[in-house]
Amino acid sequence: MPRLTRSTTSMLIALAAVAVAAAGCGSSGSGDNAAPPAQPQPTAKAEDFPKAAGRTLPDVINNLPAGPNLAPSVSILKPGTNRIGFALFDNAGKQLSGAGVALYVGATDGSSAHGPYVARAESLKVSPQFESKQTATDPNAARGVYVANVPFRKNGKYAVLAIAQLDGRLVATSPIGVQVGGRKVTPPDVGDRAPVIHTLTPADVAGDVRKIDTRVPAAPSLLRDDFADVVGKKPVVITFATPQLCQSRVCGPVVDVVDEVQAKVGDKVSFIHQEVYQDNQINKGLRPQLVTYRLQTEPWTFVIDKNGVISTRFEGAFSANELERAVAKVDGGAS
Repeated sequence: MPRLTRSTTSMLIALAAVAVAAAGCGSSGSGDNAAPPAQPQPTAKAEDFPKAAGRTLPDVINNLPAGPNLAPSVSILKPGTNRIGFALFDNAGKQLSGAGVALYVGATDGSSAHGPYVARAESLKVSPQFESKQTATDPNAARGVYVANVPFRKNGKYAVLAIAQLDGRLVATSPIGVQVGGRKVTPPDVGDRAPVIHTLTPADVAGDVRKIDTRVPAAPSLLRDDFADVVGKKPVVITFATPQLCQSRVCGPVVDVVDEVQAKVGDKVSFIHQEVYQDNQINKGLRPQLVTYRLQTEPWTFVIDKNGVISTRFEGAFSANELERAVAKVDGGAS
């Protein structure tokens, strides 16, 4: 299999969605029955943005000043409502946070505009003991990701843009093109039975976890279980990511988030980290586990119920709160 391409990974928040500060190792906890965290509130109100009904995208932005660059973290979209994670960057490549933001969708010629779909801000911060060296030393470290729920009526090509509240005024991004459906090869989806794969544990590599985990330090709590041994018996969270070699630069924080949530949930759910490249060398291509899951970008995370059915999937960056809410949907029947 070829290496992950720049064309696909450039959509994965190419310079960002990375967490913060010091290094630490993972740990397992006993978990509890606390309610999952509430979903963060939107960054603004719909009435703060132009209405799109009956208008075109050019009409919606209506000579608004040019704003930051829009960088989605997802490449796989389908008809229906999609979770779209994204970042905003200024022309110097600095990620912008703390803005009220809404997405708009239209046909590629700008007609048939819909929106605003107001985003919420999801924090990527984790507690210091769960922060890896990779996230601590990234000079472009970010603090969060914007997330909006955006509906698409049918397969096809669309234009998407964002309007943001910056410095007390509204500004608009340039539209970007996205493809909805129509792909011949896509990863397993919500409602599908999770493909059964073997994931290596320390016992398979004579205790040399560097062979199965590029995170520094390694996260032992995410390496204990072989996926094939636990899927269909208890809920499972599996994340395909390579903290050291990640081309999208979000794998480090994603694994940090998974490690922190594992410590909160405990052993009633199995959490597994699967590396991406054969022998952790990009030029050797993808590991067979990714081939089985039909993954061509990174990172991907699947939350699977005790019957082995995918309940939630995340492409790209997500917060600990988002993962906790997803796990709460499947852990009721965990042992």
